[in-house]
Amino acid sequence: MLRMASMASMAFLASVALTACNTAPAAKTPAASMTQASPATTMNGMLVGPNQMTLYTFDRDAAGSGKSVCNGGCATNWPPLMAPPGAQAIGDWSVVTRDDGAKQWAYKGWPLYYWAKDSRPGDASGDGVGGAWRLARP
Repeated sequence: MLRMASMASMAFLASVALTACNTAPAAKTPAASMTQASPATTMNGMLVGPNQMTLYTFDRDAAGSGKSVCNGGCATNWPPLMAPPGAQAIGDWSVVTRDDGAKQWAYKGWPLYYWAKDSRPGDASGDGVGGAWRLARP
């Protein structure tokens, strides 16, 4: 009787082992593995970059033009929120091409920038500079 119970237990364990071998985890679909996160988040009612620093828009840019007019010395003071190679538009986010060919994120068509004089997350000292820089808001 003990031998029968032992054989039944072995048969059960073998079937469980075989079932486990035939059950492979689901493969990731290409769309799932290529999901792109939003390039910025909202903090205190304004958009902030991945470093939590405030983002701005420039009135002299033309929304939806696909270009930034802040280059050279302007971009030294107002560093662009750069997009990685291969970045794609997602929702309200688009990618614009800079004069040097680099890519920059735009929100609702407006290229986004940091202000070099902001030193900590939450700083917003660039709002209104030159009458042309505005806090980027969602």
